Amino acid sequence: MKEEKQALLQPYKLGNMTLKNRVVMAPMTRSRADNEEKAPTDLHVEYYTQRAGAGLIITEGSQVSSRAVGYVHTPGIHTPEQKEAWKKVTDAVHEENGKIFIQLWHVGRISHPKFHNGDKPLAPSAVNPKSKVYTPEGFEETTEPKAMSIQEIQETVQEFKHAAQMAKDAGFDGIEIHSSNGYLFHQFFNKNANQRTDDYGGSIPNRARFFFDVLEAVAEVWPENQIGCRFNPSLHKSFGITATEDSIATFDYIIEKLNAYDLAYVHLSEPFTDVSDVPYLETEIAQRYRQIYKGTLMINNGFDRESGNKVIEDGHADLVAFGKLFISNPDLPKRFENNWPLAEYDEDTFYTTGKEGYTDYPVYKEEKVS
Repeated sequence: MKEEKQALLQPYKLGNMTLKNRVVMAPMTRSRADNEEKAPTDLHVEYYTQRAGAGLIITEGSQVSSRAVGYVHTPGIHTPEQKEAWKKVTDAVHEENGKIFIQLWHVGRISHPKFHNGDKPLAPSAVNPKSKVYTPEGFEETTEPKAMSIQEIQETVQEFKHAAQMAKDAGFDGIEIHSSNGYLFHQFFNKNANQRTDDYGGSIPNRARFFFDVLEAVAEVWPENQIGCRFNPSLHKSFGITATEDSIATFDYIIEKLNAYDLAYVHLSEPFTDVSDVPYLETEIAQRYRQIYKGTLMINNGFDRESGNKVIEDGHADLVAFGKLFISNPDLPKRFENNWPLAEYDEDTFYTTGKEGYTDYPVYKEEKVS
């Protein structure tokens, strides 16, 4: 495959900016904000700057309030200290001619009372996801959450709007709403997790209402073409979510409705688990939603150089997000360009603290022929 023919390496017009390639660094929790402020550190600056060769970086999920926390050592974007720390990251990435969005995150019930002074985590309904979360004492079982009141839903909408403003003040190029992977928005979408009987439960439009409330709120801060959204339509038996017979219909409704907005992109995941034997789930996410969504489509989960180029060439996506490959290959676009071998990642250091397995993966060095 000649480098100039690689679809992944072509520039792409995204909203009001041009990406230098279509290789996106996917958002990944790395648990390095090990300080009282839950703020990025100089290690974060180095980590993201090393990967500024991506067409677009999407940061790890960053909680929009103290109530949104569900994992140890994850950074937030709701205090002045966090904003200033993230500003160092965005400044450094921009120095390297990179583009960077921040992912706005609320975990909902995928949390533990230990993160909330003993209070129950918030969720659409009081349904235990029967999952595990990583607390300061290690992995622990989730508990029954608190069903959100209408007031708490409205407060959470405002928390997202506040975080969106903090992200703008921190110099980000845009934001991504993390409406995926079993977290708060996905809990509202899912009938098993959302058993409400008010305006935020029951019908598909009602279960999608909270997401659109938040989208409208952050669009008061950011132009729509600097807002992305992430979804995982065929998530099943993972992150506390068990899919239902109307799961795909729910995402069809949401993603069709997003055509009315001038978003930066819709970011979708191919199935995390084998759902080929689940008749009501979709095995080919990019192909399905390319037919429904008219804007920029980003796809992720398990892509490599060959399959990433192919999904763009086949017309099923515009951008491809890479996760684990970016952990161990900070120069991933360069490796794709030259077809250099890829370094292996160490899963044991995904969620540890310190630089090991974080900033110590080297760029590729070509051997000099004497």
